[in-house]
Amino acid sequence: MAERVSRLSTEKAVVIFTTSQCPMCHTVSSLFSELGVCAAVHELDKDPRGREMERELARRLGRAPPVPAVFVGGNLIGSTDRVMSLHLAGKLVPMLKAAGAIWL
Repeated sequence: MAERVSRLSTEKAVVIFTTSQCPMCHTVSSLFSELGVCAAVHELDKDPRGREMERELARRLGRAPPVPAVFVGGNLIGSTDRVMSLHLAGKLVPMLKAAGAIWL
């Protein structure tokens, strides 16, 4: 399952693993959309292998629940708290530019 998560995490400049009923997942996805990012979003509760991927993401993040799990440029950034901290510190947009996710 680690290989599948790694492969999916590099399919676009920004990849977000979510569940469909998670309010924080929606918030993080909306933030990226508002920044002009066309992220790949994988809803784990709608994927037949979602539970396995959730376990792998929890292992990588060191916590549960593991969503939202955000990858930028193939690198695991983290969850809501890390994404929001980067954004508030003015570090998220430069990271997105460097990954080719936005061109502003």
